[in-house]
Amino acid sequence: MNSTVVKVYHGYGHTQNLVVYGHVFKSKAKTNQVYSNNIFVNIIHLLKLFILKPFPFVDVRLHFFGQTIENKTEADGFFKFEWEANENIPAGWHEVVVEAVNKNNKVLSSGTGKIYVPHITQYAFISDVDDTVMISHSATIGKRLRELFIKNPHTRKTFPNASSHYKQLALAYTNADQPNPFFYVSSSEWNLYNYLIETFKFNHLPDGAFLLNAIKQWKDLFKTGKTGHEGKLLRVMRILDAFPNQKFVFFGDNSQQDPSIYATIIEKYPKNIEAVYIRNIRPSKEIATREILNRIESKGVQTCLFIHSEEAIEHSKGIGLIK
Repeated sequence: MNSTVVKVYHGYGHTQNLVVYGHVFKSKAKTNQVYSNNIFVNIIHLLKLFILKPFPFVDVRLHFFGQTIENKTEADGFFKFEWEANENIPAGWHEVVVEAVNKNNKVLSSGTGKIYVPHITQYAFISDVDDTVMISHSATIGKRLRELFIKNPHTRKTFPNASSHYKQLALAYTNADQPNPFFYVSSSEWNLYNYLIETFKFNHLPDGAFLLNAIKQWKDLFKTGKTGHEGKLLRVMRILDAFPNQKFVFFGDNSQQDPSIYATIIEKYPKNIEAVYIRNIRPSKEIATREILNRIESKGVQTCLFIHSEEAIEHSKGIGLIK
């Protein structure tokens, strides 16, 4: 029985630069989420997200708007397609199909995903996830695992008014059918992709493309969220390169490396960044964080260090990001 699974994540881009990521697995546990208050149900579901066997170096084919593009998975089953479309791709969400094929060109399995082509708007937003939008206790592995294990996407807490702020920003200087794009860049692993999508949907946060960290297997579960800061830097820079004509606003927190990652990016792209928002999760790091934000402001970029989302909303109104 064929148990190959092709998982395609939300991609993004425009006609000249389209990107889609995904994984091929030889096998993975069935993971239909049950939204239960039973801790053991949630623990079992989370463990299943890390029970998988990647399919390394298998051929993959992408089908999009009449084009077919070929590639191979990496050692961990990960694939990335980056291509230019043959025709102009309208703004909005578009379906993409990826097939895994064997040496005899027989399709082993296929998966469907979506590509997000943003409207040409004034602003775009890049946000961290853990401890910026979602309460995660990322700096303390025990507390982070407790949040993951005993809760599900419908019981995970987001910060009060974070959703309100992001929804206002999504509509800033545009309208509901042409929202500003959101990109969610996290050190969480691709294992948690569906979990995060559902958490954001349940909490009414703007839809967007997620860019996560390398997949982990069950034996590495206790290292979840603890790697990938260099990767995060590169992922953010790729987004900026894909959309050179939009002004970006960054959101992060000071529990880990966000302020220094954003400062490094602003050294290279000072004219592309409108503002940086950092949630003050670690008061012990406040002085160091303010020093980094002062450096960012010296490049002509607005900054806001805040504890509560209401403060960030007021700042956005003050600099004219929202009305």
